[in-house]
Amino acid sequence: MIKIYNKKEIEALRQGGKLLAEIMAALKKEVKVGVSTNYLNKVAEDLVFSVGAKPSFRGYNKFPATLCTSINEEIVHAVPSERKLKKGDLISLDLGIRFKGYCTDMAVTVPIGFVRKEIKKLIWATEESLGLGIEQIKPGNYLGDIGNAVQKHLEKNKFSVVRELVGHGVGKKVHEEPEILNYGPPKQGAKLETGMVLAIEP
Repeated sequence: MIKIYNKKEIEALRQGGKLLAEIMAALKKEVKVGVSTNYLNKVAEDLVFSVGAKPSFRGYNKFPATLCTSINEEIVHAVPSERKLKKGDLISLDLGIRFKGYCTDMAVTVPIGFVRKEIKKLIWATEESLGLGIEQIKPGNYLGDIGNAVQKHLEKNKFSVVRELVGHGVGKKVHEEPEILNYGPPKQGAKLETGMVLAIEP
């Protein structure tokens, strides 16, 4: 069942999301050649606690870290280690926090130094597909409208969607209903309502 949140709850989620975005902006500045993903995890954890929040990924399904640090061909959920970033790498930083009892979730992809033209295009196209998916989030539209917008844009740019991974609802828990596909026909799935809180993850 998809939870509907009230204005007070959504305000707490909005505050948590703003803090998370600020943490991620600070964390991105630490991404450079030679740093380890363990170091980035420690920075992320310190930043989370410094704003009065808690990491929501650590311990979730036995995940051992605050931050997911997926490099190059690793798509998501890679565990931080002593692996050091090299010039030309691409890293996904995926972080969740719990603030005032509510979870927010965000990921960014960061190139390290000079990267190939195709990688720049991948980042750009995926970011644009996120924006197009978000544009579909309005009362009366359907979950399928989000996935369809993401899929069409990525395939137009000669990329494909990883179908095994999806977005999700978020709020009291890290993952809530519904699953949000990044593909499929429009006008399918649940109808969107005011008060739903969704994490879109192309």
